[in-house]
Amino acid sequence: MSSPQPILHPLLVRVVAQNLRAIFQENRYADKVIEQALRSNPKAGSRDRSFIAETTYEVLRYYRLYAEILGITPNTELDFWQLIGVHLAFKNFELPDWQEFKSLKTKAFFAKIKQWQGGKDGNLAEDLPRSIRESIPDWLEEMGKNELPERWDETLHWLNRPAQVVLRTNRIRTNPLELQQALLLEKVETKAIPNSDALVLSVRKNVFQTTVFRKGWFEMQDYSSQLVAPLLDPQPGMRVVDACAGGGGKTLHLAALMQNRGSLIALDTQAWKLEDLRARARRAGATNIETRPIENRKTIKRLYGSADRLLLDVPCSGLGILRRNPDAKWKLQPEQIEKLRATQQDILQNYSAITKPGGRMVYATCSILPSENQQQVEKFLASEAGKDFKLLEERRILPQDEGFDGFYMALLSRLTKSPHNQIHK
Repeated sequence: MSSPQPILHPLLVRVVAQNLRAIFQENRYADKVIEQALRSNPKAGSRDRSFIAETTYEVLRYYRLYAEILGITPNTELDFWQLIGVHLAFKNFELPDWQEFKSLKTKAFFAKIKQWQGGKDGNLAEDLPRSIRESIPDWLEEMGKNELPERWDETLHWLNRPAQVVLRTNRIRTNPLELQQALLLEKVETKAIPNSDALVLSVRKNVFQTTVFRKGWFEMQDYSSQLVAPLLDPQPGMRVVDACAGGGGKTLHLAALMQNRGSLIALDTQAWKLEDLRARARRAGATNIETRPIENRKTIKRLYGSADRLLLDVPCSGLGILRRNPDAKWKLQPEQIEKLRATQQDILQNYSAITKPGGRMVYATCSILPSENQQQVEKFLASEAGKDFKLLEERRILPQDEGFDGFYMALLSRLTKSPHNQIHK
């Protein structure tokens, strides 16, 4: 866990402390808080901006561990200063002689740090309880070890690793090699993932300032997420429905795979997300997308039996993407996951009929929990609504499998001949 000694400045640490207070005390999302902090400090250089973002995320990842060492639940801005001090000390950085760190610069504090470190490299002591060592709430520890008993320990360890930045080449505008070369001209080095449209940044940079981003040549999308749309196998000229489109990352991927030919209907219960999608579609040159807010059940029923392909990228716990959203584990509660499971099954039961006989459907989540994934598909297939469907393929991806986000996706086909294929409007 050690890295080079940073050049610390109290103004930067104050920004991080204020970020943490906004996330925990005002219940704001980390990415939005960091984005606002960077906008509020436009004169900060790339190293300072990196320190603000990375330190905020790193303290979020190990919040419980650091709070246990500090011995309090942080509440004030000074408390969060000290939490950052614990983080720096744990990484073997020398704490500056600042007033905010004065109470930490004691023999007892550093003895405690050393006790909890397992070795000179700053690794965590193996005898620490896993929920503290990997810094998660107790309820999540119980849920994880029950659902992923043999793989939970390794999964948790990987979920605390910073996520790689992955781009998806927009085939409407360009190809991976051309994009890679254009990025290199803008001093952004990438590595291609063979047989895919994915490019992984060699060094984390703000790619949204590049010319090629403004030209719509790529979207930021994790490699695991990029596997969903191809599994659906949308063809040019088809009618495709993305029923939980959100901001539209997978919608745009579908449009590219369809070569802008055919009809792509993007649905979501939150109309403002579809506004974001329309803006992204304009930049990407995706012209075959029609957005429709889901106002009631009639919006769904009007589409019954009409889609060659249906994507159900359902709301989920997001436990597969904790590496990029580490604050989620402190905001989630077990009752929320229970409600999400009910929503997921409701979507399967009521949206699946959009698929026409002979068509295909993909159910996907960015969760690692079987109760949100294969168990939901099994429950659907055993129900009356699922009797017309057959499971063709499923993929379960844990972060340690390939080093990317945890994901689940299941491909199902709707039977062409069945008494259940009667369309009820």
